[in-house]
Amino acid sequence: MTHSSSRGNFASKIGIVLATAGSSVGLGNIWRFPVETGQNGGAAFILIYLLCVIFLGVPMMTAEFIIGRRTHTDIASAYESLSKHSSLVRSAPCDASRLKNFQFSIFNFQFSSPNLWPLAGYAGMICVTLILSYYSVVAGWILKYAADALTGQMTTVTDASAWFTSFSQSTWSPLLFTVTFLIATHLIIVRGVESGIERVSKMLMPMLAVLMLLLAIGSMTMPGAADGIAFLLHPDFSKITSGVVLSALGQAFFSLSIAIGCLATYASYFKPDVNLLKTSANVVGIDTLVAILSGFIIFPAVFSVEGVTPDAGPGLVFVTLPSIFNSLFSGTPVLGYVFSLMFYVLLVLAALTSTISMHEEVTAFFVDRYHASRRRAATIMTVTSIVLATLCSLSFGLLSDFRPFFGRGFFDAFNDVTALWIMPLSGIVLSLFVGWRLPKSLVIDELTNHHTLRYPRWLFASFFFLIRWVAPLAITLIFVNELVS
Repeated sequence: MTHSSSRGNFASKIGIVLATAGSSVGLGNIWRFPVETGQNGGAAFILIYLLCVIFLGVPMMTAEFIIGRRTHTDIASAYESLSKHSSLVRSAPCDASRLKNFQFSIFNFQFSSPNLWPLAGYAGMICVTLILSYYSVVAGWILKYAADALTGQMTTVTDASAWFTSFSQSTWSPLLFTVTFLIATHLIIVRGVESGIERVSKMLMPMLAVLMLLLAIGSMTMPGAADGIAFLLHPDFSKITSGVVLSALGQAFFSLSIAIGCLATYASYFKPDVNLLKTSANVVGIDTLVAILSGFIIFPAVFSVEGVTPDAGPGLVFVTLPSIFNSLFSGTPVLGYVFSLMFYVLLVLAALTSTISMHEEVTAFFVDRYHASRRRAATIMTVTSIVLATLCSLSFGLLSDFRPFFGRGFFDAFNDVTALWIMPLSGIVLSLFVGWRLPKSLVIDELTNHHTLRYPRWLFASFFFLIRWVAPLAITLIFVNELVS
């Protein structure tokens, strides 16, 4: 499978790292990571999380890169092409045709196992479509908060909980901000890989880094900063339980956006000389740094206000933090204005880098599979997302009593089916496909850029051990734990 330059590709290695890091960096880092850290004991959780991203995040991300760059096509076509054209022949002597098409007969009826691997690609596209629909609703809420912070309304809020409830349950205002966010994503996608995704990523990611550093410095000067920093840096190993370990595993996969096709889609635009392992390590490093920095932004502020605990939960961003900002900066409203504005702009940037990658995955499918123009393909995805996002947004208000999915509304149902089912199952399929379905020689060719890169043998052995055995077992444990809980 050869590289097609006409399809488009990233122009620079820094563009690759920033765009791919942008795909991973999102609300999972700045919102979900502090929530999980606060609810699971702080520093002890972070240590386990670091082990998870190093020993599972890097190999799994590399595996997804291999699928994307090897085929230079959309995720569904990539699984289809690789499953058809790669051999299952292993070192032990066997009949390859029997392995590729398991057949048996009963009473003269012939049965043949179908090629089910492409279903993983289609599942990934369904997954990102559903995620984008409810994720863009949350992004719309954040955009609303950023707008209110810009106009100074955030500093006048007296009851953040009632304020958020009133806004989220209204009909038109949340929809307006949600559609605005999706249109902004659409305008970036239609410009293509180099002029759109890469160029915007080169602007957004440095802006995000600067905002995070300024906010972290400001937060660490607050009255209770010492307690917040200690919560993040001094592990209490007595808090480590099996639930904490599984939460860290789940957060690692959720944060890195592994196995749903976004990373494979971006890798399909990689040039042949890109070092996949190094790129994975860089992206995982940036993603982890952003997550930890978000902790240094939030927890010093949380510990600075009496009565607020670090396990505030999912309402942290929309209810707890506005109250904290107003309490901390009641005597200096100018600082409160600047701090809250920077924080919510930061969240907007993080959300946008993620929605771009989700949108691009399905856009690439229509371009590659049906040869649609980029503008038409992007429009199909944008319109679909707006329709589904409308249903998700209205499930908090106008459609709050309409719960057709086993008592769940659209927002909760889409979240459940993606987080509890599609994402973990896609992760298991990815690890089995790269670890067992693809020939080892093909995987090594991609890891070494056709033997132009040199790695010690133990690294390959470790990679295959983690992908074949550790990753599927770990994801299965996450899957079962989430279903049970």
